[in-house]
Amino acid sequence: MEIMDIAFPNLGIYLKNVPKGFSIFGFDIALYGVIICMGVLAGILMAAHQAKVTGQDADMYWDFAIYAVVISIIGARIYYVIFEWDMYKDNLLQVFNIRQGGLAIYGGVIGGFSTLFVYAWLKKQKTFLMMDTAVPGLILGQAIGRWGNFTNREVFGEYTNNILAMRLPVAAVRERDISESILAHMEEGVNYIQVHPTFLYESLWNLGILALMLLYRKHKKFDGEIALLYLGGYGLGRAWIEGIRTDQLFLPGTEIPVSQLLAVILFAGAVVCDAAVRIRKRKTEI
Repeated sequence: MEIMDIAFPNLGIYLKNVPKGFSIFGFDIALYGVIICMGVLAGILMAAHQAKVTGQDADMYWDFAIYAVVISIIGARIYYVIFEWDMYKDNLLQVFNIRQGGLAIYGGVIGGFSTLFVYAWLKKQKTFLMMDTAVPGLILGQAIGRWGNFTNREVFGEYTNNILAMRLPVAAVRERDISESILAHMEEGVNYIQVHPTFLYESLWNLGILALMLLYRKHKKFDGEIALLYLGGYGLGRAWIEGIRTDQLFLPGTEIPVSQLLAVILFAGAVVCDAAVRIRKRKTEI
C-alpha cells in the first residue's frame, strides 16, 4: 500500500491518496479539525431544531453553545493530557497542539454537561429539559467527529478479518498504537496492518442512539430521560468498543482503561436512575 491509502478489503473498497489535510494560501489545515467543526455545527443545529420542536427558544441554545464548545474542547484536551501525561511532561508546549488529535470525548462530555448546569442555573432554565434538548445534537456531533479519526489514521482496534476490516499502511500510523496482536497477524513482506475500524463502529452506534432518541422523545416519562438514554446508550457502546481499541487511556498505575470504566459506570448509573425515577413517579400517581 502507498502511505496515504486506506482499504476495506472485505468490502472491496480501496481508497487512494486519502489526505490528512490541505493548504490555503500556504496555511496547512488538518481535516481532523475541519470534521470536528462540522460535527460541532451539526450538533448545534440539531439542538436548536429540537428546541423549536419542543417550544423553546432556539436562540438560547446558540448562546449556550458558545460557552459549551469552548469548555468542552478544553475538557477533552485536559482529560487526554492527564491520562497521557508521560507524552507531555517533557514538552509542555505540546499540550496546546491539538492539530494531530488528542481530544478525549468523555472530557468534552464532562465539560459540556458542567457548562449546561451552570448556564441553566444562571438563566433560570429547566436543567433537565435543556439536557434532553441538547444531547441529540451532542451525539450527532460525536458521530460526525469520529471521522476525523479516520483521516488521522487513529482510533482503531486489534486485528480482525471481519466484513468491515480496515487496512492502514504501517508508516501512516503511530507506532505505539500497533499492538503485538496486530504485528503477529502481519504477513511477511506486507507494509500494512489490518484492524477493527472502531471509529466507524462508534459513529454508527451513535447514529443508532440518535435515532432512538428522536423516536422516543414524544414518549419520555420525565425531563432528563433522553439525557439518561444518551449516557446509558453511549456508555454501553463505548464500553465494548473501548475494549478492542489499541490506544486506550489507563488509570495511573493500572491496566484499567479509564474510558471503559467510566462508560460502564455511566451505563449502570443511567439504568438505575431511570428505574428509580419511574418507580417514584408511579408511587406518586397511585
